[in-house]
Amino acid sequence: MRTKLVAALAVATVSAFLVAGCSSDSSSESVPAGSSSSSSASSNVSEEFNDADAMFARMMYPHHAQAVDMAEMVEGRTDNPEILTLASAIEAAQQPEMDRMAAWLTEWGQPAPSSDMGEMSGMDHGSGMGMMSQQDMDALTALSGAEFDRQWLTMMIAHHTGAIEMANTEIADGSNADAQQMARAIVTTQQQEIDTMRALLG
Repeated sequence: MRTKLVAALAVATVSAFLVAGCSSDSSSESVPAGSSSSSSASSNVSEEFNDADAMFARMMYPHHAQAVDMAEMVEGRTDNPEILTLASAIEAAQQPEMDRMAAWLTEWGQPAPSSDMGEMSGMDHGSGMGMMSQQDMDALTALSGAEFDRQWLTMMIAHHTGAIEMANTEIADGSNADAQQMARAIVTTQQQEIDTMRALLG
C-alpha cells in the first residue's frame, strides 16, 4: 500500500513539473524569435519581454546618453548652483539606467544599444521624443552664462518630455516587470525635474 502511495506521489510530482514547464513555455510566447528565453539563477532580469520592452531599452539608451551629454555641458558654462545640482542629479540617475538597459538587451539576446544619436535625431522631427539635433547641441555648446541657462533648461524640458512619452508607452505596452518599473521611475523623476526647470525659467 505504501509503495503504491509513493508511486502515486511521484507521478503527481512529475505531472506538476510538466504542467509548470508548459505554462512557462506559453508565458514566453511574446519573446521575439532569436531572443534568449533562458535566464541564469543569478540574473536580476526577468526573462519575459516583448517588442515594446526591447524598443524601450534600445531607444531610451541613446536618449539618456544625450541627456548625460547635456548634463556634462554645464560645467564651465554656468555658475547657477541650481542648474549645476540638477545636471549632476540627471547624470547620476541616467548613467546607471543606461547600464541596466544595456544589460537587459544582452540578457534578451538583442543587439547592444548605441549612444550614437544619429538615428534617433533623424527620427525626432514630428516624433515627440525630444531628441536634439547635432546642430542644437553645437549651438548650446557655444553659449554661456544666463543665455546658456535659458537654452539648456528649455532643451532639457523638451528632452524630459520626450522621455516621459517613451516611458508611458513602455508602461502601456511592455511586459517586462523591471523595464516597466524603470519606466514608472522615469515618469516620476523627470516630471519633478521638469517642474523644477520650469520654475527656474520663471
